[in-house]
Amino acid sequence: MRDWTGNKRSAHAMIGSFVGAQSVREEHDYYATDPNALASLLKQKQLPRVVYECACGAGHLAEVLVKQGHSVVATDLVPRGYGVSGVDFLKVDTLPDDCACILTNPPYKYTMEFIEHSLELLPEGGEAIFLLNINALAGKARYERLYSHGTLKEVYVFPKRVQCAKNGDFASMTGSAVNYAWFVFEKGHSGTTNLHWIT
Repeated sequence: MRDWTGNKRSAHAMIGSFVGAQSVREEHDYYATDPNALASLLKQKQLPRVVYECACGAGHLAEVLVKQGHSVVATDLVPRGYGVSGVDFLKVDTLPDDCACILTNPPYKYTMEFIEHSLELLPEGGEAIFLLNINALAGKARYERLYSHGTLKEVYVFPKRVQCAKNGDFASMTGSAVNYAWFVFEKGHSGTTNLHWIT
């Protein structure tokens, strides 16, 4: 964990929320994100000072934020040598003090749940920022659960493919077949969705 700014109640809720669980999710959907993907976003978008990285892995995204001067709370379900491990984000019931931004590359099979839970936790005007496959824009279920309410404020599209390495092993990467974008959901937003390109 880096630069924890929350109170004891927040720490207890986040660290203890997964204690006693009998199993972890199958293979954990761990695909580490190239730090350049976030560095590129930060050239175009300013984030709040306090950011919660709720599926931090080995800290590839969290460290970018730390170097940019953000106060970062980093947790993950599985121990990977960074942040606070053993925390199931979907069971977290409070945010760190002054936190109005949740940012991560979520486990693929729990993408909708991560977004919905983030919007439940965030204060009005808070942002949930997720790196997702651009195909996440499609699908009836996704539309009804994520987009029909108008909370998707911005999408930042990468014309070039972003590297996401299985188990954080970038050395073995030979390319990517997935097109990614940063999806920005704002709690309380009900307007149009703005499209940006990250070049």
